[in-house]
Amino acid sequence: MEQSSLLGTEEQPIVPPTSDEKTMAILSHILTLIGGFIPPLIIYLIKKDESKFISDHAKESLNFQITLLIAYIVLAITIIGIILIWVVWILAVVFAIIATIRASEGKKYRYPLTIRLIK
Repeated sequence: MEQSSLLGTEEQPIVPPTSDEKTMAILSHILTLIGGFIPPLIIYLIKKDESKFISDHAKESLNFQITLLIAYIVLAITIIGIILIWVVWILAVVFAIIATIRASEGKKYRYPLTIRLIK
């Protein structure tokens, strides 16, 4: 069953993830706070064929980071954007924390307002 809100969408996976899968999913979200899109990209490339749970979380995190990068570039070239860029950063941190919590609970998570380039 899927739960939706302004803070994103969560869903119970059909097969419960193992502890190692949860850990890798957590890392794919939390490491973005210091490494941007690189950590979820590495996790996705290494683990995509091993675990659907890890793959889903890494793809979602990577798509969110790409969306943020686009938003930062657009905001950086406008006057009002320079003022608002910190709001986007705060929301990115909040959503990354929510995604990390959902991954630790063994749930799938989808970030809101995300362009899903990697499917």
